[in-house]
Amino acid sequence: MTVTVLVPDDEGVAALSEVPLVQAVRYQWGDPAPTEASKAEVLIPGRHPAGDELWRELPNLKLIQLLTAGADDWIGKVPEGVLLSTCRGAHGGSMAEWVVAVLLSMHRQLDVFADAQREARWTRFSADTLQGKHVLVIGAGDLGRQLRRRLEPFDARCTMVGMSARDGVHGVEELPDLLPVHDVVVLMVPLTSRTRGMVDAEFLAAMQDGAVLVNAARGPVVATDALVAELAAGRLRAALDVTDPEPLPPEHPLWSVPGLLLTPHIGGTVSGGRRRSYAVAAAEIARYAGGELPDNLVHGEY
Repeated sequence: MTVTVLVPDDEGVAALSEVPLVQAVRYQWGDPAPTEASKAEVLIPGRHPAGDELWRELPNLKLIQLLTAGADDWIGKVPEGVLLSTCRGAHGGSMAEWVVAVLLSMHRQLDVFADAQREARWTRFSADTLQGKHVLVIGAGDLGRQLRRRLEPFDARCTMVGMSARDGVHGVEELPDLLPVHDVVVLMVPLTSRTRGMVDAEFLAAMQDGAVLVNAARGPVVATDALVAELAAGRLRAALDVTDPEPLPPEHPLWSVPGLLLTPHIGGTVSGGRRRSYAVAAAEIARYAGGELPDNLVHGEY
């Protein structure tokens, strides 16, 4: 029996064309649903928001397959009885690369050299290095593992932290002892009720002087006012790809606070990203069409 999948673009149609027992049907957000919508079992969301009117036109919907690793926008908005699967595994390399890029830029002070270049100044000084740095990676899933694999060749030492302890991974309850002895803290956790506001004033105060906080997770994981206070005092530095609020209003203090490297949620936005997303999505849908549950199913909040 063929499984009908609604996809938002031609790239998705092409990616699913080789999957057995799957018929990919193109749809356009804002246009009337295609005639095949009445029998569609799987939806790959495009630009339409979670929980929009499209549900009402998909009476046979069984699975929503995301093209993102994060599912926080969809929790609580998926119709009852419908499975939700993420694209975990598609973006870990890109996000890990962003973290390495900002850490290298901050430690080697590339911004200072860029300013000197614009002003035609031949400025030489000794910068810092990642070699020997102790990096605390909070989030021991695909993103965290990808980051550790890229940092260790720089001779940085990584400590992994998960929501619960296991072999090679510390539990979050150990953070008060771990934070003061690490040079860098990287956030790579999903946004859930347990992680929202995790990085508060107490968390930041426990970090050692001069440490760097890197948020590659979601903006609300960090208490923004508490971070601004630490940065303004010059005690910590930070690199953020995500903020709370987002997008950041023009008058927000994060634009001008010292010690911050800020990018507009583009850590996973790289060439080939869509192709990698569809490769994971196609594998998940192939499992579903073959009578198996997708590997990346969301259970509860994640």
